[in-house]
Amino acid sequence: MTDELYQNLHVECLISDASLARIQAKANKPRLFSVHWEVKTLLYIGILALTGGLGLLVYEHIDTIGHQAILLFIALICVGSFAYGYKKRKPFSAELVKAPNPAFDYVILLGSISMLTFLGYLQYQYNFFGTNYGLATFIPMLALFFIAYRFDHLGILSMAIANLALWMGVSVTPKKLLLNADFDNLTIIYTYLVLGCSLLALSIATQRYNFKKHFKFSYQHYGIHVCYVALLAGYFHNYDSWLAFAFVLGVGVLSVIMYLDAFRHRSFYFILIVLLYSYVMISSLMVRLTFSVGDGALIFFLLMYFVGSAIGFIFLLMDINKKLKAE
Repeated sequence: MTDELYQNLHVECLISDASLARIQAKANKPRLFSVHWEVKTLLYIGILALTGGLGLLVYEHIDTIGHQAILLFIALICVGSFAYGYKKRKPFSAELVKAPNPAFDYVILLGSISMLTFLGYLQYQYNFFGTNYGLATFIPMLALFFIAYRFDHLGILSMAIANLALWMGVSVTPKKLLLNADFDNLTIIYTYLVLGCSLLALSIATQRYNFKKHFKFSYQHYGIHVCYVALLAGYFHNYDSWLAFAFVLGVGVLSVIMYLDAFRHRSFYFILIVLLYSYVMISSLMVRLTFSVGDGALIFFLLMYFVGSAIGFIFLLMDINKKLKAE
C-alpha cells in the first residue's frame, strides 16, 4: 500500500527518481528490533538469582562450609566486582557518565550487594560492630553513596537512600511506611519529615549546582512520598489539636512548591503525586467538616462530593497533560 503510494507520487512527478530509489532501498532493508531492555532485565534477574542462590547455598550448608570460608567467598565476589569496575571505569564527571559496557552496572550492583551481605554476616555472626547499630548502618550508607556517585549508578543510589532511611530508623518505602510505622509517636513523624525534606533539598541542589542532576528524580521520588505521608500522619495524629492545621498548612506549602517545580520541568508524574496527596488532604477536611456539622442531609452532599471530585480530578489530569504536551 505504501509502495504504491510512492509509485503514484513518482508518476505525478511529485518525487524524483533518486528520492524514489532511496525510499525503496530503505523499505527493503530488514527492520531491526531493539532488545536493549530485555537484555538489561535478564542481567538484573541474573544478579538477583545469583545473590539469592548464594544465600540459599550458605543457608543449607552453613555447618559444612564454615563461617570463615563463607566470608572469604563473599569478600572475593565483592573485591572481584569492584576490581572490574575500577579497571573499566570512566573518568569522574559531574554530568551523566554512561557505562563502558552493558555488563558494567550489573557487576557494580553485584559488588554492592555482596558488600552489604558481607557486613551483615559479619555483624550477625561475630557482632563486629557490637551494639553500635548506628555505625553498622552508617558505614554501608557512606560506601553506597560513594559508589553511586563514583560509578554513576542510579540503582546503587536508591540503595544508599534506603540505607540513609535505615540509619535514621525509618523505612523509605511508602508501602512499608504505611504498614509498619508507629505513627502514634510524634518523634518518628518528625524523623520522616526531616528525611523527606533532606531528600527534596538534595534533589534541588543537584539541579541548581549541576552536579549529577540526573540523580534528581531518585531524591525527589522518595522525598515527596515520605514528606506527604509524614504530614498526613501528623495531621491524623493531632486530629483534635490545633497542631493538626499546621500539618494541613505544611501539605499546602509542599504542594505549591512541588507543583510549580513539576510544571516547570514538565513532569506529569510529580504533578500526579502532588494532586493525589492534595486530594486526600482536601477530602479528609471535607469529611471532618461534614461530621462536625452533624446534619444527616450533608452525608448525601459528601457522597456527591466524592463522585463529582473524582470525575473532576480525571478531567483536571487530562487538561494538565494537554498543557504539558502543548508547551
